[in-house]
Amino acid sequence: MKKKPGFELRDVCGEKLIIAQGIQNLDFSKMINLNETAAFIWERMPADAPFTASDAADALVEEYEVERDVAERDAAALLEQLLKEGLIEE
Repeated sequence: MKKKPGFELRDVCGEKLIIAQGIQNLDFSKMINLNETAAFIWERMPADAPFTASDAADALVEEYEVERDVAERDAAALLEQLLKEGLIEE
């Protein structure tokens, strides 16, 4: 999976929000708010290269004290949600 063009992570009053840029991504019906861990993964996703749940799990294990199987499960769930929200594509 990889990030769809036109979305950027911003810190707004201490909240991590994904902001759409460009008219093609404009949707005022929802705002994407990420927790610290989800924002950490988003920041590690390259803008122009594929990124897998395994890559995300690697980053989580390296940064946080988390078991590999938990990191893989959580990373897969996050990427599935980002895909559902239209922020990443296969």
